Amino acid sequence: MRELVVLLAVIALGAWCVWSAWSAVVAVKWLRTGEWRRPRWWVHVASALLFADVVVWLRGAFAGGLDAEKTCRFADHTVYDRSYRERHPDESGRLFPLHNKCNAHHDLVPAWVNPTVVALTLCILVALCGALWSVTDRRKSHAGSTH
Repeated sequence: MRELVVLLAVIALGAWCVWSAWSAVVAVKWLRTGEWRRPRWWVHVASALLFADVVVWLRGAFAGGLDAEKTCRFADHTVYDRSYRERHPDESGRLFPLHNKCNAHHDLVPAWVNPTVVALTLCILVALCGALWSVTDRRKSHAGSTH
């Protein structure tokens, strides 16, 4: 039963993210019609950005797979330095910034992952500020029109 609930939650979250991404894609039409002034538009943009942010973070978190040593040696064709990893245990397993180093000079996490996570997070904050702005702007305009 627990698995079914988790599966349904993942499906619902995935559907929300797809819907939000679609809503953000058709934003060009919404920019002309003024739909971007509504909180719903900003929430869709923030949701789509959050989905992209999670996907990028997961790409970095699972860089190297389950066996970093084999990935370093056979996939990236580089030296796996066990003593380096033992001297720097804090570099692997952190939530951010993401690193999974084979040695002092080679990281399995692509260089674009951490900056992209930061940029998408900042864009999410901007979208949430836009949602807050649109809520307060709508309240002001509705309050001004009733008096």
